[in-house]
Amino acid sequence: MDWILASIDPVAFSLGPIKVRWYGVIIAAGILLAFLVGQREMVKRGLHPEFLTDLLIWAVPLSIVGARIYYVAFQWDHYKANPGQIIQIWTGGIAIHGALIAAVIVAYLFTKSRNTPFLKVADILAPSILIGQAVGRWGNFINQEAHGGEVSRTFLENLYLPDWLINQMYIDGAYYHPTFLYESVWSLVGILILLGLRRVNLVRGEMFFFYMIWYSIGRYFIESMRTDSLVAEGLRAAQVVSVLAIVIGICLIIYRRVALKNPPRYKDE
Repeated sequence: MDWILASIDPVAFSLGPIKVRWYGVIIAAGILLAFLVGQREMVKRGLHPEFLTDLLIWAVPLSIVGARIYYVAFQWDHYKANPGQIIQIWTGGIAIHGALIAAVIVAYLFTKSRNTPFLKVADILAPSILIGQAVGRWGNFINQEAHGGEVSRTFLENLYLPDWLINQMYIDGAYYHPTFLYESVWSLVGILILLGLRRVNLVRGEMFFFYMIWYSIGRYFIESMRTDSLVAEGLRAAQVVSVLAIVIGICLIIYRRVALKNPPRYKDE
């Protein structure tokens, strides 16, 4: 029975003393898949083939830094007493909202430097962002983290989940909500919708704003199940950010529809 409940080894392989973890492999796979999808659309929309590569050279590492800064900020009491741990990102402790905020800032500055409309690039990359998130969440699955509260095995079986997934959700003697899966599936549905919206030729920016709204709605409700939420003043940080993103996204869509005459659209050069 023990082997049935054995968790998946988080180490994918070793290179001498260096252990390469599945978490890193999965995150890298998500970035690669997101890049391939985004690159194809960028070239189709008339951007230089190396545009996205140049952007990612800056965006990926700085997003990791942003994810760490965000996490440390909400755990400052701990890190203030242990400053040497702030840079120890390999021990865990990053937040997707920090990565997204950093990525948006980097992308905005990068597009300005290339004299390219930020919202045009943001629209093109909206499905790719969700692809990276949908794939990346499986790294949390391997690490048995970012899960929800305790449930029964019967509950998980009633979701028609395969045994290998259910077994991985058996942690320290109990089964837990696979919130990583809920978010991954929500992101997958969002990807399909966004790919369909490309044909609608929406006003420029609305693809990205839809991403903000869609992801944030799902994250708000999924976050309520999580047991590891970052908290400030008694509020879950991810839920506060999600509400702000939803409101900002809706307001920007309405404002641009009302204020702009003959606004540029997704398929415009």
